[in-house]
Amino acid sequence: MDFNKLPSPSAKRIALRISAPAERALRQGHPWVFDQSITEQSHEGAPGDLAVIFDDKRRFLAIGLYDPTSPIRVRILQSRDPATINADWFQNKLASAARLRAPLDETNTTGYRLVHGENDGLPGLIIDRYADTLVLKLYTPAWVPHLKDFCDALAQVSPASHLILRLNRSLQKQAEYLYGLSDGMTLSPHTPPSLILFKENGLTFESDPIHGQKTGFFLDQRDNRSRVEKLSKNKTVLNVFAYTGGFSVYAARGGAKQVVSVDISAPAIEAAIRNMTYNNLPSSIHETIAEDAFEVLARMESQKRLFDLVIIDPPMFAQSEKQISGALSAYRKLTRLGLSVLRQGGTLVQASCSSRVDADSFFESIHQSAREAGRKLTEIERTGHALDHPISFKEGAYLKCLFATA
Repeated sequence: MDFNKLPSPSAKRIALRISAPAERALRQGHPWVFDQSITEQSHEGAPGDLAVIFDDKRRFLAIGLYDPTSPIRVRILQSRDPATINADWFQNKLASAARLRAPLDETNTTGYRLVHGENDGLPGLIIDRYADTLVLKLYTPAWVPHLKDFCDALAQVSPASHLILRLNRSLQKQAEYLYGLSDGMTLSPHTPPSLILFKENGLTFESDPIHGQKTGFFLDQRDNRSRVEKLSKNKTVLNVFAYTGGFSVYAARGGAKQVVSVDISAPAIEAAIRNMTYNNLPSSIHETIAEDAFEVLARMESQKRLFDLVIIDPPMFAQSEKQISGALSAYRKLTRLGLSVLRQGGTLVQASCSSRVDADSFFESIHQSAREAGRKLTEIERTGHALDHPISFKEGAYLKCLFATA
């Protein structure tokens, strides 16, 4: 990758003043300034130009990345104290993120999120590590002019043999046309293998960082997978929306006598089978079904098929406010279907990755559906984010999971 072909940020910083409510939010640590919050602006800028925000007394408030193409007009890099945004600044931020993940080194884990965007003070991007490969995903073109400095800093803090660039879907056409950047391109000198093997709590999994969902694996469910392992001894386990079988592999290592993995994607199910094989787990206990989860659950209900442990980990159902009601309805339906195939006294594990749906509403939807089904839920635990997915602001909280007996 020739970083010299990319644009450079303007040396002239954009000066901004913002509304009083936006100023209060910024002082409380919110990492975004929206376009409608800007009350004064010195001049127009390009994606990646640095914007400095001042209060009504023209004192420094914050500095961030400007993006004229997004309603999130400025993504805050630093507040309170002025800063020079360069490779050294990026290196310090990356080093802080790496220190937070250091405990994972003691768990035989080589797959984790190294940078969790705004929550690690680097808004609009994430970085996932899979063994010796890093996957950098951008959600804004504002990072493009800073890529060289950022990647130089990344190489110092967290060296890797391969660095892959992923682009959010909304960014892909713009990045290709304006900057020659394509989703899945390699930023490092050497081309990575198509499938990457990594460790998670001593288990081996594969990741397809270019064609897979997210960056190839759902790293955020690591702690919940460990919880499932501890609950699986001599149990029959149903893993719905299994993707590549993360929960299934943990259940098998935990001593489950039968594991059923359901996912609509045949390639994902094939990967789930391989993930079992990598860990020398018996294929005889693992049944796979590549069909729609709702249809499979309904069929199992009609067959009166029952399990001791049912895991329901669906994809994001609500990407906007107007989709929240439909998402909650889908969660209630899944709870009802899940309970219909759960043996009396069994354990239900149900998760949501929709940040638009708040935790209280999600958990209440499960309880409501259980009441309507005549099943008494006894909560074991409510869980959230693992240490490599920290939360620094309200919108950063998305993952919630309920463990309960019924």
